[in-house]
Amino acid sequence: METTKLSSKGQVVRPKSVREQHGWGPGTEFEVETTSDGVRLRAKAPFPKTEFAQVFGSVRHAGPAQTLADRDAGIRAAVTRR
Repeated sequence: METTKLSSKGQVVRPKSVREQHGWGPGTEFEVETTSDGVRLRAKAPFPKTEFAQVFGSVRHAGPAQTLADRDAGIRAAVTRR
């Protein structure tokens, strides 16, 4: 476990290895949550949470219809990138 200190300006620096592991660069925003045993920092989602009904049909697909296997492969690839 790595440690860090609170600066005189009230800033906390996340260790470089942690920033690199999570892909956090300058300007990354964090949600701050007080817990029973301290504080939790969580990287803020880049987009607001949406429901499926809000975006269904908003993107058109040109070309042949995809099979379920094609869609599953696309989902797996996207999850792997995260």
